[in-house]
Amino acid sequence: MLSSPVDEIKNRLDIIEVVGSYIKLQKTGINYRAICPFHSEKKPSFFVSPSRQIWHCFGCGKGGDIFGFVKEIEGVEFGDALRILAQKAGVELKRKTPEYVQWKSEREDLYEICELATRFFEKQLGESKVGLEARKYLLARGISEESIKKWRIGYAPDVWQGLSDFLTSRSYDQEQIKKAGLGLSSEKGSFYDRFRGRIIFPVFDLNSQVVGFGGRVFKDKDNKEIAKYVNTPQTMLYDKGRILYGLDRSKVEIRRKDFCILVEGYVDLIMVSQAGFQNVVATSGTALTPFQLKILKRYSENLFTAFDMDVAGDAATKRGIDLAQLQGFNVKVVTLPEDMDPADAVLKDPKIWEKAVEDAKSIMDFYFDSAFARFDKASADGKKEISKVLLPVIKRIPNKIVQAHWIGELSKRLKVKEENIEEELKKAKVEEYPEGLGLEPEEVKNLVPKSRKELLEERLVTLILRAPQNMEIIKEEELNRVSPQIKEILVQLKENKKIESDFFNYLALKAEVEEIEEKEISPEIQCCLKEILVIEIKDKLDQISQEIKRAEEEKNWKRVEELTQEFNQLAKQKCQK
Repeated sequence: MLSSPVDEIKNRLDIIEVVGSYIKLQKTGINYRAICPFHSEKKPSFFVSPSRQIWHCFGCGKGGDIFGFVKEIEGVEFGDALRILAQKAGVELKRKTPEYVQWKSEREDLYEICELATRFFEKQLGESKVGLEARKYLLARGISEESIKKWRIGYAPDVWQGLSDFLTSRSYDQEQIKKAGLGLSSEKGSFYDRFRGRIIFPVFDLNSQVVGFGGRVFKDKDNKEIAKYVNTPQTMLYDKGRILYGLDRSKVEIRRKDFCILVEGYVDLIMVSQAGFQNVVATSGTALTPFQLKILKRYSENLFTAFDMDVAGDAATKRGIDLAQLQGFNVKVVTLPEDMDPADAVLKDPKIWEKAVEDAKSIMDFYFDSAFARFDKASADGKKEISKVLLPVIKRIPNKIVQAHWIGELSKRLKVKEENIEEELKKAKVEEYPEGLGLEPEEVKNLVPKSRKELLEERLVTLILRAPQNMEIIKEEELNRVSPQIKEILVQLKENKKIESDFFNYLALKAEVEEIEEKEISPEIQCCLKEILVIEIKDKLDQISQEIKRAEEEKNWKRVEELTQEFNQLAKQKCQK
């Protein structure tokens, strides 16, 4: 009898079916492999084991079961992964199970508040007098009735506590409303709605659950003292640096078309989507972040930006492009006629937008064309300003052949020698980005490389798994040199015991996908054992050196002599290995 919904889901779903619904798998022996969706690679290092029901990428090191995969590829917590897989498996999550009780928490209350708020705003747009005016405004902007319904656009009445009163009537208190980002307290202690007198765009997570809102003015749209947009602040559910508006609806189309169009706002996205381009996402009032790029990369490495880019002045946008290139994206820029944003272009004529996407320029072509259009290439000052814009982006190109191409292009256009450009290139400063930028804290922790001994121990186990008859090569004293975890695995293998652990499953999968001839296994096992011994001797030598230093400081010359003899004997042993 199954003990929990997790066990029941694992029993009903096969990992090949789950992973294969997201990425293309290719059978190789008893396992399956694919290009890893979590990092940039050309040769497949992502493997799935149907017998162990696990996956692991030997390139980036990520791995786990079906729940770990869904969490990673959907960018969700365990509770959300549980719900997604329960739906696939046809398993009902009963509210009294321990898993549901743990998951159903403050976070779930906030989801319910956001959903109720969305319904409240939708009703206001469809039924209130001012809401109907807002609806007419949206239709005049070119947003269709179908899109209003699809994107669940609403209206926040211009009263102090309209939404708060509604949510309070549904048994939610002011503290919960505030935590959802929907209410504020004044210095005098009064409580009021964050969104008032604005058109409301709900923001969805990857599971199409509402996590936040963007409120746009429409009556006071020409009043420059009033902020055009008000957005949900940072909450337990909403982080504008990690959310991409529309990705829940566009992710399948992005993967199918293998490119993503990035626009700046809600209206731009909705209009572009109406024009038939479903592979579009928008940032919510923030420059492109490493976290957003990390999520996008799961679906495609081709990014078309339709931002209003100023290559000389817009540092935030340029930083986002730099980060995209660092993460391996192929970046193109969609350029529109002057003073037009994507929504304007679609409203005037969808073919203007279609042509702009078709003619998207590579990022380097865009940088070059923009810099040369902005400054006079014939004057000394103009040449200097052009080089100030272009040298840092050329310097950042990792491929020296591609870099040489753009050095030559700049030389030709400026009519100066390549040697002079190369000299100035050395002086050009580029912004440095820390390693691990865009990774979660636990992922940054995992960036710490394994020690040489750890790698040798893992290799030793995988070799034994490939050819168990070689277990007899390992002597008792050699077993005592490895870590307790590895020793336990080797002892259990020797005794033909069943081993059940995530770490062992990882090593077993590694052994199955290893390409090595059987005749090479025995010599390599001996080599691993020898290297582990050398590492042990080296560690002991380091330890004795420290002890000699302390003894010298204490003027304990007898101890110094004893330790020196021990050191020399060990050093001699190391040389013989």
